[in-house]
Amino acid sequence: MAASFARPAEPPPGRRPITVNGVEIPRAAVAREVQNHPADSPAAAWQLAAQALVVRELLLQEARRLDLVADPQADEEGRRETAEEALVRAVVEHAVATPEPDEAACRRYYGANLRRFRSPDLYEPSHILLAADPADADARATARRSAEELIGTLGREPGAFAALARLHSACPSREVGGNLGQIGPGQTVPEFEQALADMTVGTVHGDPVESRYGFHVVRLDRHEEGRQLPFALVQTRIAAYLAEHVRRTAIRQYITVLAGRASIIGLQMAATDSPLVQ
Repeated sequence: MAASFARPAEPPPGRRPITVNGVEIPRAAVAREVQNHPADSPAAAWQLAAQALVVRELLLQEARRLDLVADPQADEEGRRETAEEALVRAVVEHAVATPEPDEAACRRYYGANLRRFRSPDLYEPSHILLAADPADADARATARRSAEELIGTLGREPGAFAALARLHSACPSREVGGNLGQIGPGQTVPEFEQALADMTVGTVHGDPVESRYGFHVVRLDRHEEGRQLPFALVQTRIAAYLAEHVRRTAIRQYITVLAGRASIIGLQMAATDSPLVQ
């Protein structure tokens, strides 16, 4: 039967043989492939693994029909393709032609996504960490109260931050008055990062900032805003992104055509990218 690209209600995966134009995909092969397809459930992982092997078989069969020959290649780390991996690559290169994006296309993408092409904001904060295990409710409550008391003290004595950090902080930064140096996106926990984004330079956050480590008393000492990166600096990156997007779309369409004219028994395909050809 021809493949359908709408995901149906399936019986538990692996109960029926899967064949592609009469060639069986062994259940053991699907079981080995499952580890490469993390999913929310074993059934979903099996579906993804089986589909990947069906796509692979479709491409291999097409490569052989076209009498393609491919020499295995090695990547920069010295890992070498198997003969079948080389054939999969060869059939995709043979059948899928993707034009390179021109400057106009790159400029349109740049103009529509300016926020994606900014250097990150940088912050220089200081903090006092009142440590508490997330599983210890009493310790968390005590740490919060201590942080609130310190914030109150700093409201009266703003110059005491470094001394209080040395006395109370559970972070090694206490040795330098709580200063964390310059940090950017992803260098600290999300809660701390969000707190910095909401602060004004020279102020102490009005509330303790909670994280998995405990509660933080936070002062923002410096903030350097990101700047818009010029088009010339990111043109190559944009061109590579657009080319890859077009390539993936073309490959997905090609696989859809192959599946649509094949006899695939035991599995109904769902529209997805194949990791075999990314």
